[in-house]
Amino acid sequence: MRLTLLFVLALFACEGGAPAPSAAPAAPPAPAHAPAHAPADIQPGSHADWCGEHAVPESQCTRCDAALIPAFQATGDWCAEHGLPESQCLQCNPDLKIERPPKEG
Repeated sequence: MRLTLLFVLALFACEGGAPAPSAAPAAPPAPAHAPAHAPADIQPGSHADWCGEHAVPESQCTRCDAALIPAFQATGDWCAEHGLPESQCLQCNPDLKIERPPKEG
């Protein structure tokens, strides 16, 4: 038994110890049919201003653009518990309906 333990310890010592854990697996790629994000130059409030990933206007998506967070916090529209605007927090407001504007024309 001792000999086996010494052999295992010696083997690990020679190989630099146990193998390093591999990096966390990358998130799976979004399906090809997944909605894209709105282009940067889109008119806010338009049909094209939509974050398909988070189902809110792209121009107001704090999960995609953290730089928007201070403006929501400054107006008191912030859910600290869930880390997003209260006006978008479906966990606090389950009856909330965020609808995409209709296409023009």
